[in-house]
Amino acid sequence: MSMYRQLWLAIIASMLLALGGGLLASLLSARGYLESQLAIKNTDNAVALALSLSQSNPDPVTVDLVTASLFDSGHYQLVQIVDPRGNVISKREAPEGELDAPAWFIKLMPVHSEPGQAQISDGWKQFGTVTLISHSRFAYGALWKTAYEMTLALSLAGLVGGYLGSLVLSRLRKPLKSVIDQAVAITQRRFVTIDVPRVPELRQLAIAMNETVGRLKAMFEDEAGRLEQVRQEANFDPLTGLTNRAHFMARLRHALEAEDSVGGTLFMLRLNDLASINRRLGRESADSLLKLTAEILINSFPDTGRTVIARLNGADFSVFTRESVDGTVISVRLLEALSQGAAPYMDGNRSGFIGFGRFSRNEDVGSLLARVDAALAAAESQAHSAVHEAVYSDSDDLPRSSEQWAKLIVRALENRWVRLIAFPVMTLSGDLSHKECPLRLMFDESGEWLPAGRFLPIAERLKLTPALDLMAVSLGLDELEKETDLPGLAINLSASSLESADFLNKLLEILSQRSTLTNRLWLEIPEEGALKHFESFRQLCFALKKHGCRIGLEHFGHRFSQIGQLHDLGLDYLKVDSSFVRGIDANAGNQEFLKGLCSITHNIGLQVIAEGVSTSAECNALKVIGFDAATGPGIQS
Repeated sequence: MSMYRQLWLAIIASMLLALGGGLLASLLSARGYLESQLAIKNTDNAVALALSLSQSNPDPVTVDLVTASLFDSGHYQLVQIVDPRGNVISKREAPEGELDAPAWFIKLMPVHSEPGQAQISDGWKQFGTVTLISHSRFAYGALWKTAYEMTLALSLAGLVGGYLGSLVLSRLRKPLKSVIDQAVAITQRRFVTIDVPRVPELRQLAIAMNETVGRLKAMFEDEAGRLEQVRQEANFDPLTGLTNRAHFMARLRHALEAEDSVGGTLFMLRLNDLASINRRLGRESADSLLKLTAEILINSFPDTGRTVIARLNGADFSVFTRESVDGTVISVRLLEALSQGAAPYMDGNRSGFIGFGRFSRNEDVGSLLARVDAALAAAESQAHSAVHEAVYSDSDDLPRSSEQWAKLIVRALENRWVRLIAFPVMTLSGDLSHKECPLRLMFDESGEWLPAGRFLPIAERLKLTPALDLMAVSLGLDELEKETDLPGLAINLSASSLESADFLNKLLEILSQRSTLTNRLWLEIPEEGALKHFESFRQLCFALKKHGCRIGLEHFGHRFSQIGQLHDLGLDYLKVDSSFVRGIDANAGNQEFLKGLCSITHNIGLQVIAEGVSTSAECNALKVIGFDAATGPGIQS
C-alpha cells in the first residue's frame, strides 16, 4: 500500500475515532444529565403531592381522585400510593407505547429514571407512601434530538477536517512524488535533478539526491572530456584536425560493408610539390597551407554526418561521402578555391590534383582505392591542376525515379514481400546476447532480397521509413513469439521515423497488443540520427521504457563529445561503431578510448557492444578492454 494511501487511511481512522468518541461522550453526558433531572423531578413532585394530600385530611377516595388527575396530565409513567402495610390505595401506570426515538437507539442508550417517594401523613399518623416515575418518552426524544444534532455538527467538522487534511496531503504529495520519480529515474539510468520542496524532511532528501546526481554528472562529464581528447588524439590529425589515415580507412570499410550501406563517392586530393614549398618557405608556411586545405575541404562538403574528411599523409587528403553529389562539380569548385587560397604558396599554376569515383556496397576497398588512385595519377599527368573521374560500372537495374521507388516499396509492404535476417550478437563469454535483425525487401515474388542500403535512402526521402520500421517491429515480435527461448531480438529504427507525427503512437499500439514479448525486444537508433532528432528520441525512450523494451544507440562513438546529452534517457546499451573496433588489437589510442568508454558506461549500468568484429585478435582485445558483447564476421554463434 502506498504511503499516500496509508496517510489517508490514518487521517480517516483518526477522524472517525475522534468524532465517534466525541459523539459517544456527548450522548453519555446528555443521558446522565437527563437521568439526574428526571430523578430530581420525581422526588420534588412526590414530595409536593404528599404534602398536598397531608394537608387535606386524605381518604382513599380523595387520594384516588388526585392520583387520577395527576396521571391524566400524561407526564408520568407511574403514580402509586400504598398504605403503611403495603396495600395499594391508588395506582395508575401507563402501558407500553411508542417513544420519541428509534427502537435501536432506545436499546443502545436506555434512560433509567429513579422513582421519587414521599410520606403522606394524616395528622400524627402515617397515611401512606407516594411513588412517582416520570414518563421517559420526553427524555428519549431530547436525547435523540441531541444525538441527531451532534452527528450533523461532527460530520460537518469531519468534512472540514478532511478537506484540510487533503490540502496538507496534496502539499506533501507533489514533492514526495518528485523525490520518488527521481529515485526511479536513477534506477533506470536517468540522472535528473528536481526542484527542492518546502517540506523540511523532503527538502533535505531532495538536496542530497540532487547533489549526488550533480556529482555523478560532473564525474561523467570530466571523464567524457578526457576520453574525447583521447579519441581525438587516436583518430585525428593533430595539425589539421581532420580524420587520420587509420580511422579513415576503418570508416571507409564500414561504409562499404555495412548492412545499411548506400554507397557514395570517394575523393582524393594531392597538393602539388609540398616538399618544395617546405624548402622554399619553411615549415610554418607548409603547415599553414595544410590547414588552409583542410578548411577548404570542410567548407566544400555539408556537415551531415555522412561525410568523412581525412589527411592521409603529408600532401594527400581524402574524402568519402554517402550523400548523393555531383563529383565533377564539387571537384572543380574545390580546385578553384584551392588555387585561389594557395596562390601565395605555389610556384606556377599547379596547386593540386583530384581523382574521384563512385562506389557501391560490398565493393572491395583495395579495388576502390586503386581505381581512384589511378584517376588521381591521371590528373597529375596534366600540365595544370586537374580533375579526373575513375571509371565506375553501374549495372544496377533498380528504379530511377522517386515515383517508381514509392510504388514498389508500397507494393512490397502491401504484399508482405519483407523479411528479417538475423546476425548473432554474442557475449564475449560465448553466449548469445540477442539477434540483430535488419529488414530486407523485394519488389516481386521472384526478385532478389535487397539490403537496407539499397532502398532506405529513397524511403527516407519519400517519408516511407515509418511504415518500414513498423513492419520490422511487427515481424520481430512474430519471431519472438515463435522462438520462446530467444533472449532478445534487435530492430534498427530509422531516425527519420522519429519525425513522423503518428509513428510513436502506432509503435506503442503494436507494443501494447504484444506486451508479453516486449521485454525481449531491443530497439536501436543510429547515433547520428538520435542526436539530430534529439527531443523526438527522448520522447521515444520515455515511452518505450513503460513497455519494458531495451533501448540503445548503434554506430556509436563519432559524436562522443555530446554524450552528456544522454544522461537522462535511460538507455540500456551502446553499440560502438566498427571504425573504432577495426584493428583495435594494434591501436593503443583507441584501446584507451574504448576502455574509458566501457568504464563510465558500466558505472551507469549500460552494456557496451562492439560492431563489425572481423578477427579473433580484435575479439580478444575487446574482452580485455571490457566489452560485454560483439557482432561481426569474426564472431562465431
